Amino acid sequence: MSRILATFAGLLICCGMQAQCHGEKVTLRVMTFNLYHGGVRLGQPLSQSVKAIKAARADIVGIQESHAGSVDNAEQIAERLGWHHFAQGGRTAVISRFPIVGNTPGKWGVHLKLSSGLIVHVFNAHLHYIPYQPYQLAEIPYGDFPFIKTEQEAITWAVRARGAQKDRLLAELRPSLEARIPCFLTGDFNEPSFQDWTKSVAATGRIPLKVEYPATKAIVDAGMLDGYRVGYPDPVKSPGWTWTPTTQPTDPRDRHDRIDFVFSSLEPKSVKSAAVVGEAAKSAEIVLKPWPSDHRAVVVEYEFNAQSSICLLYTSDAADEGLGVDLG
Repeated sequence: MSRILATFAGLLICCGMQAQCHGEKVTLRVMTFNLYHGGVRLGQPLSQSVKAIKAARADIVGIQESHAGSVDNAEQIAERLGWHHFAQGGRTAVISRFPIVGNTPGKWGVHLKLSSGLIVHVFNAHLHYIPYQPYQLAEIPYGDFPFIKTEQEAITWAVRARGAQKDRLLAELRPSLEARIPCFLTGDFNEPSFQDWTKSVAATGRIPLKVEYPATKAIVDAGMLDGYRVGYPDPVKSPGWTWTPTTQPTDPRDRHDRIDFVFSSLEPKSVKSAAVVGEAAKSAEIVLKPWPSDHRAVVVEYEFNAQSSICLLYTSDAADEGLGVDLG
């Protein structure tokens, strides 16, 4: 009951102070970045991952593979940037130039207090890597899993691999969406997008067939938009591959694809730019050499009016009671 009362009181505070957010433009650059074993597996110093974040001009970064051994390199990156850090467990983390004022119960999401006082919720995920359906369809051995031929087989194996994780993520994301709090989701899904594996792309021969991949479909159906696909709506012209800079697209032992994402609950017009961050101009809009990871990163710039969402103004008392913090 105390949490309900605190939330109600917080909403009253918000209504009374809404004028402070009226008409204010909020600009955020949100990045997803799989470090690859803490950012040092390819022999690059950790400073190269810091440079990647600076090159992207990111404000918020969802990090996957945050650790090198037992050392949390995401925390070290945050320290070098003078940022805030939240360890989610499972070698994932969120780092941000803005204070982290709370998190969801399962730690899929964190709550950030922007300079305006607006609270936004940022979720970050690293979904399971095997079985990997593009390899199953291409008959590339990867784990002890069968090769497959049809769209339905690909969907079935994707659900087996990541369905439970996706459901747990959505269980924590949906309350924030229902509360109309601005939400962002970053992640290495280890699964392509249903918006990329389309009939038009299959007609080019780049992929073997259309597949309505379930993880991205569920996220979009829940009310989130893929920032890169908003910025580059044609998957034929702009594949946006993030996997992988370590092999050539023509390598018969590999398949290149887009498996790293930045989603938001904002309107399409809020996307001002989107970019792949990587090793060369032929594959990335933002280039850093040498590139420290086996994944390219993605950064999306958003601009939106704080008035267009519920403006939850953070107070220490409200945070202690769960206002805008524990919606799970």
